[in-house]
Amino acid sequence: MDDIDRAILRELQVDGRIPYAELGPKVGLSPSAARLRLQRLIDAKAVQVVGVTDPMAMSRQAMALLGLNTGGDSRAVADELAGHDEVVYTVLTSGRYDLFAEVVCAGPGDLLDFVNDVVRAVEGVTAVESFPYFAIHTHRFLWDVD
Repeated sequence: MDDIDRAILRELQVDGRIPYAELGPKVGLSPSAARLRLQRLIDAKAVQVVGVTDPMAMSRQAMALLGLNTGGDSRAVADELAGHDEVVYTVLTSGRYDLFAEVVCAGPGDLLDFVNDVVRAVEGVTAVESFPYFAIHTHRFLWDVD
């Protein structure tokens, strides 16, 4: 990744929908060269251009971080959980928990059902602690690309 790639990423962090006609000149390239550079970054899986939503603003009113302990392979548990639409992300970790999973459900009852009926039933899950969200205070995807 060179200085131009990093400049492209900085511009995309400000506006992921920037037209190539604007992006190119901002990073010192023609629009077509900027498109090719960005496509190379996407193909290399260095970047994804996506729309980020606020689940609570989209009628999903129950979110929680789940701290899970597993009795075996945490990766297998993460893979199983990732197959459910309610799971936004999973993180393998160490310390008190083996795995974190962020979940989004339509309402508190749905969250309870998901934790009790789905998560606890996953083979290898030995304990689950739920940390419900009251509000999303900070949600950013700006990374230092220098």
